[in-house]
Order: sequence, then structure tokens, then C-alpha cells
Amino acid sequence: MPTVIVKNDDVHRALKQFKNKVEESGLLKDLQKKEFYIKPTEQRRRDKAAGRQRYIKKMEKEQLPKKMY
Repeated sequence: MPTVIVKNDDVHRALKQFKNKVEESGLLKDLQKKEFYIKPTEQRRRDKAAGRQRYIKKMEKEQLPKKMY
């Protein structure tokens, strides 16, 4: 669990640091993932769709730009 020390009674700064640490650790995403049960077939379908999206994005990045004339 991320911890933050409050210095000079600056609670707002400590809260901001805490939020950043939680974001970096990925704790919140993990909790959101475990909030509901996902059937194994549904998880495979989501993983496959995510892979497809990554592939499309990669191909678009590698594609030459269209001619502008």
C-alpha cells in the first residue's frame, strides 16, 4: 500500500502525491478488474479484441502518409 508523509500541514500536496503513487502502482486498475467476475471465454474475447486493436494501431503507424497533391 502506498504511503505519503504530510509535511508542513500541506495535506493537498500529500493527497496529490498519494494519488500519483496509487496510479503508478496500478492498484486501482487491479481493483476495478476484480470488481466483477469475467468468464474465461469473455476474457479471451476481450484479449483477442485488444490484440487486434494493437495490431491495427501498429499498421497505421507504419503506413506511409498519403500524398497531399
